Amino acid sequence: MITLLIVGLVSGIITAISPCVLPVLPAILTSSIQDGAASRRRPIVVVAGLVTSFAVFTLLGGVLLSSLGLPDDLLRWVGIVVLAIVGLGLAIPAVGHLLERPFQNTRIPTLSRDGNGYVMGLALGLVFVPCAGPILAAITVLAATNGLSWGLVVLTLAFSAGIAVPLLGFGLAGQAIGSRVKSVRTRLRGIRVASGVILMLTALVIATNLAEPLQRAVPGFLASVQDSIENNDAVRGQLDGLSGRSAASAATGDAMTFDQCADADESVLHNCGDARGFEDIAAWLNTPDGAAPDLTGKVVLVDFWTYSCINCQRTFPYLTAWYSKYKDLGLEIVGIHTPEFAFEKVQANVADATDRYGIDYPVGLDNDYATWQQWDQRFWPAHYLIDQNGVVRQVHYGEGGYQQTEALIQELLGMPDGGYVQADDGSHTSGRTQESYLGGSRLAYAENESYTVGEDTAFSGTPTPTLNHFSFNGHWTIQDEYAQAGDGARLFLHYYASDVYLVMAGTGTVKVTVLGSGTTTEVQVDGTSDLYTLVSGDPQEAVVELDFSPGVQAYAFTFG
Repeated sequence: MITLLIVGLVSGIITAISPCVLPVLPAILTSSIQDGAASRRRPIVVVAGLVTSFAVFTLLGGVLLSSLGLPDDLLRWVGIVVLAIVGLGLAIPAVGHLLERPFQNTRIPTLSRDGNGYVMGLALGLVFVPCAGPILAAITVLAATNGLSWGLVVLTLAFSAGIAVPLLGFGLAGQAIGSRVKSVRTRLRGIRVASGVILMLTALVIATNLAEPLQRAVPGFLASVQDSIENNDAVRGQLDGLSGRSAASAATGDAMTFDQCADADESVLHNCGDARGFEDIAAWLNTPDGAAPDLTGKVVLVDFWTYSCINCQRTFPYLTAWYSKYKDLGLEIVGIHTPEFAFEKVQANVADATDRYGIDYPVGLDNDYATWQQWDQRFWPAHYLIDQNGVVRQVHYGEGGYQQTEALIQELLGMPDGGYVQADDGSHTSGRTQESYLGGSRLAYAENESYTVGEDTAFSGTPTPTLNHFSFNGHWTIQDEYAQAGDGARLFLHYYASDVYLVMAGTGTVKVTVLGSGTTTEVQVDGTSDLYTLVSGDPQEAVVELDFSPGVQAYAFTFG
């Protein structure tokens, strides 16, 4: 249990500095600034309210709403309305005095001093939708299916405490600005009004999902760190013990377990055992008469998702592109929508999300988590590739691995290498090329033939890749996290940015040539992984040629 507590705390910290915190961050910052030095405890009060309501309603919200026969999205709308009212009170002092009156005579010093800060924090907790890894997924599913236990409560408290640490840091930073910067101190009344406007805008943004494109655009720099912390054998074992998850996923014969398949080489078809069924689906969307889809004789990709999950949203362009490309050739995609939060159980909300993201393949609403448990699921997103005989051949947890999955789809359909779809997952803005990984687990923008993870491969990619893509040439060994250069290793990158960086490790050199510029520079790589500048200057669209000495390990491109 100690391991889970530590992992829960660290997971909460990572969650609170992920893109999912963006909708509530302005409210935390401005609420902390608005009173300057007059309310030093206000950041603590706001964050305390947020983590309190988040923890309580994560554990009890779904059960409470269902037992009282209330709408599943009631708490979310209560939070949105309260945020709007508190914002109105800050923007219009007369309204604010009416809102603060109930707290003026309270015996709780913090509430008396900080007025509606705690109430605002409670409202923020109701609308806070963090990115879900295995820890939060376990908390959500256990609370909905197994009821409360001491282990679950303690894990939830550890996760919530982790969330509080960065948020409190943001809040205290805002409070320090309000108390120390003279221009802020002399304009506190105007800042209160601005804070109120920001709160009302926050309520509007959350109600209309306007923040989703921005959240998708911010790279998940810590995704791989979170995955390594939460999704390893030790943590899996403890979560299984907490949930009572037994040998339902145990291998039979020469079949591998789902977890073993997820850890295996994703570029190769495996025997991961028979596919599971779809249990207790509340409703089917995008199917004739709302019936379950007929999967007989088809290659099937089962995708577990939930519509507020930013990581899931980044996979939709690939899923919809695959469905469009291969549905008439024998591929069926089945989306299983398992809710992370109570408001995601509402069928109209899910239907709206499928329209918003262009999802036209069948989607089943797994509101009671029966199918989730049937498939021994751990977190969102996850997909299972199934052959025509009903055998699972690939398991993938999280984002990435798109080329490997598409190559396996082509193999199961008996197609020759037909190229890969080039999808925009929304994780870049203003035309600038987005972060691109070179390791096999998240490789998505390479224009190359197939390869096997861990094996030396001779590539012959195009020297003129399409914009925002790259190609391998010469000998490379693609590992899960990086690509290691071999003899004649070369890479062509077509980008739009001012600056190009590459995370590299090992020892050697990289010769950098921006084609058409007539200039070549050399970068010395020496030691453990670090961020190296390859190109720096004005914004431009260009192709850069990179010549690597053997042994250099390339992890990821980033751009400025």
